[in-house]
Amino acid sequence: MVEEEHSLEHEWTFTYFKKVANRSYEDSTFTLGTCKTVEDFWRLYVHLRRPVDERPSVCDYHVFREGIKPMWEDDANVNGGKWIVRLRKGLAARYWEEILLALLGGHFQLGDEICGCVLSVRYQEDILSIWNRSADSRRICMQIKETMRQVMGMPADVVMEYKKHTDSMRDNSSYRNTSSYTSNFSDNQGDPNNQALKQPQA
Repeated sequence: MVEEEHSLEHEWTFTYFKKVANRSYEDSTFTLGTCKTVEDFWRLYVHLRRPVDERPSVCDYHVFREGIKPMWEDDANVNGGKWIVRLRKGLAARYWEEILLALLGGHFQLGDEICGCVLSVRYQEDILSIWNRSADSRRICMQIKETMRQVMGMPADVVMEYKKHTDSMRDNSSYRNTSSYTSNFSDNQGDPNNQALKQPQA
């Protein structure tokens, strides 16, 4: 007898980006698989490379709701933005898995608001981000930040960064010129005592 599988609230597509010479970002992004059930997720996830497996390089892992491309210009993303957490090398695998389980498990409790998440592997740091539809909604952005902080086990006064996709399109950058916020959503210059986090960069 075949056991019934457990459906996810949304379907999620895993993609991977690594720059290929003379190809656009979209053409350098490769689909790894789509998950409709919890069991789909684990069947795919156990075969994926982990961030610790990556040689020093620049690459991105994306997990987005089916039908949404991991691009600023996508209709679902264009009016949104992303919360950003910079991590010291060696920590990304743990936090990435925690964020994925929370995302697919519906812990953010915001319906269609969450578009996806990205793990960006860089030479000096790794960067986790969660993308949402409504950059101008203070309430929604704050709820996402707080849930992300709790899922990652970060202290209440941790500084996180946010950037609207319209700003990214303007300066052609994902992680420069971000705004930094504490738990009260006010501008802040960073928490030098948190050893897991990298400091915001201009």
